[in-house]
Amino acid sequence: MTAPSTALVDWSTAAQIARRVARPGPVATRGELDDLVGGLRTAAADAVPHVLRVTRMRPAAPVERDHHPDGSLRRVRVPRPDLGDVRVVDRATWALANSRSMAAMTGPALAGLGRDAPSAGSAAARLAGAAEVGGLLALLSSKVLGQFDPYSEGRPALLLVAPNVLAAERALRLDRRDFHLWVCLHEQTHALQFAAAPWLAEHLAGRLGGLLQEVTSTSLGLAHAPWRDKAALVGRTVLDAVRGELTTPLDQVLGAEQKRELAEITAAMALLEGHADVMMDAVGRRVVPSVRTIRARFEKRRDGEGAPRFDAVLRRVLGMDAKLAQYRDGARFVRAVEKLAGRDALNAVWAVPEHLPSAREIYDARAWVRRVHP
Repeated sequence: MTAPSTALVDWSTAAQIARRVARPGPVATRGELDDLVGGLRTAAADAVPHVLRVTRMRPAAPVERDHHPDGSLRRVRVPRPDLGDVRVVDRATWALANSRSMAAMTGPALAGLGRDAPSAGSAAARLAGAAEVGGLLALLSSKVLGQFDPYSEGRPALLLVAPNVLAAERALRLDRRDFHLWVCLHEQTHALQFAAAPWLAEHLAGRLGGLLQEVTSTSLGLAHAPWRDKAALVGRTVLDAVRGELTTPLDQVLGAEQKRELAEITAAMALLEGHADVMMDAVGRRVVPSVRTIRARFEKRRDGEGAPRFDAVLRRVLGMDAKLAQYRDGARFVRAVEKLAGRDALNAVWAVPEHLPSAREIYDARAWVRRVHP
C-alpha cells in the first residue's frame, strides 16, 4: 500500500519499520509450529458455537427485496454471515495488517489534513509519523495474543498471533488446548459483536475520525504545533482505536467538549472488552476445564506481578495499565446489567448506536437499564 502525498502518516513505511524491528518470538520446531497453527485454527472454529450459546447473540441477517416473476416483491432473508476470516500470523504480519487497517480507517476523515503540511517538509513529516507508528506497532506485536479487526482489507478478520500465544502458554505453564480455546472465545466474541451490530464498525470509526480531525485542526494544544507532532498524535491514537482501546494521553491537547467525546468513545471500547472478558469465562469448566487456572495466572500477568522493572515501564508507555482498567470497567458494567435485568436485556446494547452506554453509564449500570428498558 502506497501512501498518497496528502496522507498524514506514511503507513506503508510504518509497516516496513514494524516488520524489520519486530522480534520473531520464541524458538520452536517445525512440528511444534504446525501443531500450534493447527490448534489455533481448530480453537477458533470450536469457539463459535460456544460464543453463540453463551451470549445469546446472533449475526445480523439482512433482509433483501426480491422481484417475483409476476412483478410483485417478496422479502428474502439472506443467510447469516459467518464471523469473518481467521488468520494465524506472526508478529510482522500482525503489524502489517494493523498498519493497513489504520490507513483505511483514517483515510476518509483525515485526508484533508495532509494538505496543511508545508510542501517542503511534508515528506519528512510523514516519515516521522511512520517511525512513531512503526515503532509502537513493533513493540505491541509481541504483546497481543489475538485481535478481531473489523477494518481488515476485504473482510473482517480474526488475527491470532502464534508466537505470542506460544510464549504465554509456556511462561504461564497452561494447558495448550484450553488456552487456545480461551483466547479464541474472547476474540470470537468480538467478532460476534460486530456481526450482530453491523453499524458498529462504521460508528466507531466515524466518531474517532471526527475527534481526530477536530483535535488536529482546532485544538489549542496543536493549532500551531509542528506538523510532525500532529502526525505522531494521530498515529498513536488510531493505533489504540484499531486495537480496540483508547489509551493515548490526549488530555494535554483536548478541550472540554473533545474530552467529553473521547470519554463517550472510551465507554464504548470498555463495553466491547468487558463483554468479551465476561463471556469467555461464562462458557465454563465443561468447555475449558482449566479456565480458573488460566484466569488466575493471566490476571497475575496482566497486573504485572513479578514483571521486570523495564517491562512495567513499557506497559505504562504502551497504555496497558489503562487497557486493564478498561477490561475491568466494562466487565463490571456487563455483570451489573445482567444482575439487574438479565442477559437478553444486556443484548439490547447491540441494537442501535443510541443503546451504547454513555461515559456515565459505564459506571452506573442501573442508569443504563432505566434508559434502555424503561
